[in-house]
Amino acid sequence: MKKNISTPNAPAAIGPYSQAIEAGGLVFVSGQIPVDPATGEIVSGGIADLTARCLNNAAAILKEAGLTLADVVKTTVFLADMADFAEMNAEYAKFFPAPAPARSAVAVKTLPKGVRVEIECIAAR
Repeated sequence: MKKNISTPNAPAAIGPYSQAIEAGGLVFVSGQIPVDPATGEIVSGGIADLTARCLNNAAAILKEAGLTLADVVKTTVFLADMADFAEMNAEYAKFFPAPAPARSAVAVKTLPKGVRVEIECIAAR
């Protein structure tokens, strides 16, 4: 059985998907882009600022599920330009103390709304 997780403290879904779904003790958080949930606008700044917004959005969704980023076991980071990897990685590290979750980071041609980074995660109860 699956349960929908939704909060106004993260950007609303822009398509036919949920912010997160819980199933079998896992919470699957959809890819978060650097949109400020209060304004609905993409945040400005460098890749560190964009990464922080993505992770803050994910954290808000996890909070709604009664979890935190410390419960995350896997992330996937999508970058529009792999040249942003080092700066993204430095900011990402601030959100995940050791042991950090398993992670994949891939470069993609384009991302929704033309953003430079999108991050999805899976958390466990």
